[in-house]
Amino acid sequence: MTDIISYLHDTTWQDIPKQAKHSAYRSLMDTIGVSAAASKTRLSEIITAHAVRMFGGDQSGIWWSGNTASPVGAALANGMTIDAVDAHDGQKLTKGHIGCGLIPGLLAIAQAEGKLNSEEIMTALVIGYEFGARAGISLHASVKDYHTSGAWIAVTVAAIGARLMGMDAEKTRHAMGIAEYHGPRSQMMRCIDFPTMVKDGSGWGAMSGVSAAYLAADGFTGAPAISVEADGVSQYWSDLGQHHYMNEQYIKLYPVCRWAQPAVEAVLGLVKQHAITPDQIAAIHVESFDEAVRLCAMAETTEEAQYSLPFSVAAAALRGTIGISEISDQGLKDRDIQAMARKVRITHCDEFNACFPRQRIARVTIQTQDGQHLVSPPTEARGDPEEAVSDDIIREKFRNMARQRCDDQHCQELEQALGNCQNLPDIDALLRLM
Repeated sequence: MTDIISYLHDTTWQDIPKQAKHSAYRSLMDTIGVSAAASKTRLSEIITAHAVRMFGGDQSGIWWSGNTASPVGAALANGMTIDAVDAHDGQKLTKGHIGCGLIPGLLAIAQAEGKLNSEEIMTALVIGYEFGARAGISLHASVKDYHTSGAWIAVTVAAIGARLMGMDAEKTRHAMGIAEYHGPRSQMMRCIDFPTMVKDGSGWGAMSGVSAAYLAADGFTGAPAISVEADGVSQYWSDLGQHHYMNEQYIKLYPVCRWAQPAVEAVLGLVKQHAITPDQIAAIHVESFDEAVRLCAMAETTEEAQYSLPFSVAAAALRGTIGISEISDQGLKDRDIQAMARKVRITHCDEFNACFPRQRIARVTIQTQDGQHLVSPPTEARGDPEEAVSDDIIREKFRNMARQRCDDQHCQELEQALGNCQNLPDIDALLRLM
């Protein structure tokens, strides 16, 4: 435990390898871009009003709204806003997302505490990704239920809050313990089976983590955090500071659940390879792993669209991509997409189950109207760290997302404040621009 706390408090920007720094720049730009597009959703509108009303204050900003709240309220609103559009980065072994909850929690505390030094923020961000990956892996390995990211994000945000607030080792332990105990152990597969605005629990986890940090600072006790301190989980923490999960984040190219994206890529590959037009498609058969098979909702809301493999595949087959318009009213009201979605059949594959979560694989067969059966190879989603997308693709995605909220000039200023994926961001300018 001493080594973990030392890593949290003593790591400097100079200690972080160049590649991990670059990965952090990429993840920050990706997350902020998603937040801009997501701020246009009904979910964001509701949670922003809720945070202002129930967690009011002027310490921290609620992005894209001009409102402020307490750091607890800002972490909640900003985390839930990002989660409103399922396009943010993730980590395969955690079966979830670090940045979605970490970045809002980190920035809410830093803004409230007046600690907006860009180098320190980025150091804390990398530490948070490293801590969060291990917290997620550890919690999944040590409990039976499949919980949302918010459960372990709470512990992560509390740990980073302890660093930002300069807590001693004992208070740091209590911050993590409080967050683990009070964090949302929400049921991930319930959200898959019945998609609603609760999503991946990241906003609630960020809020719980911020609250835990401030409680510990005031002397509230709650240690230990079992997922960090128990003997049976030490293996997940032993390489902290040596192995860098910061470099193992995937980037989503489409705003739908990652589990649907292998099938999306397989369909796009077949359509391109065989020059298939939508009217030629009689049926689409998707084979994938069990969790993806449960993404079977017929989409009437954006939440259902983002967690629907049939809808995602249908939109890709018809439009050649999936963007914000496809998961918004325009796509939801498109009768052709809905009709194509009804042609999609999903079955599980034991071979692909054995690979999950380290690999997420789908194989697609398109049956054409003239009786052909066109079969894709086993396919994974683009943007995985093993074949990382370029900075140019991340910048293009950022612009597409940010333009849902901002004009071109504002987008350029945001990109500059974010360091263009290459340099330290200007955190103070970034928060003003948001």
